[in-house]
Amino acid sequence: MRGKIADARTLIALAAMLAPLCAQAQARRPATPPAGPAISASQRVMAGSMLSVIVSQAPAGARLAVARPGSPASSAILVEAIGARPSVPIPVPGLAADYELRLTRDEAGVPVIVVAQPLIATEAQATLAAPTRIRRGAAFPARGIGPNGERDRVVLVPKDAPAETSGPSFFPAENVEAVLDAPDTPGDYELRYIMNAPLAEGRVLARQGIVVE
Repeated sequence: MRGKIADARTLIALAAMLAPLCAQAQARRPATPPAGPAISASQRVMAGSMLSVIVSQAPAGARLAVARPGSPASSAILVEAIGARPSVPIPVPGLAADYELRLTRDEAGVPVIVVAQPLIATEAQATLAAPTRIRRGAAFPARGIGPNGERDRVVLVPKDAPAETSGPSFFPAENVEAVLDAPDTPGDYELRYIMNAPLAEGRVLARQGIVVE
């Protein structure tokens, strides 16, 4: 009996000694690489914003695409080449809806879907901040925050002017704040946040009235 107890104590002692060594070996074991091509990105974002997509083991000539769920591989709202980049920015359509983010490639000249994941675009929103009364020709601070797509702009135009009207402006994707020069002609004006995204070109997201005196 004493011999059995001694053997058991020996086994317990050996197990205690080996446990840290096993833990170190597991910690040193490299992470298992992905089994194949993969994409990783937020699945819920604001419509019109820029989405950063991490791409792993992309096949040669692969592309990122945004499409309607269930649509053919050859049907896409927008397509972005990947090249050698591990992270690819891609614009989200400006219309709030359910989409699909896809990694595609050509086989025999025909696009095929390699991997895909859902993409939900929520309603686009924007806010503006600027003085409501400005002297003509004076410089004034302005701020515009919204989807901040790469082609969005904040612009000062006469009130009721068409959406494509130009004027003092800045691009919130570069900086959400800027100093603009008021027009020399007094009157009622409007500071606008204009979204320029796929499916929503020239959509006015926010307006603020400004009186130039």
